[in-house]
Amino acid sequence: MRVTTKGQVTIPKPIRDHLGIGPGSEVEFVATNGGVQLIAVNENLSEEEKLRRFNDVLDRMEGTLDLGGMTTDQYMEWLRGPREDLDVD
Repeated sequence: MRVTTKGQVTIPKPIRDHLGIGPGSEVEFVATNGGVQLIAVNENLSEEEKLRRFNDVLDRMEGTLDLGGMTTDQYMEWLRGPREDLDVD
């Protein structure tokens, strides 16, 4: 994409279709460590569509966290540190 002198970019049609972006839609550009992320602000999505998109994100994230053989409880303790409010002998 090339940015115009007015700071505008054209979002490719396949991406607009995938994100449900149409005339009058609102989008946000969010700075990340690797660049920028485009986020469609769709307040008028059905609950079914919101759930589908959420599940799509979860599916893409599956398998991306390597706990190094730790159980969930071990990982949480490693992440948070030992809990001082528990009386463990």
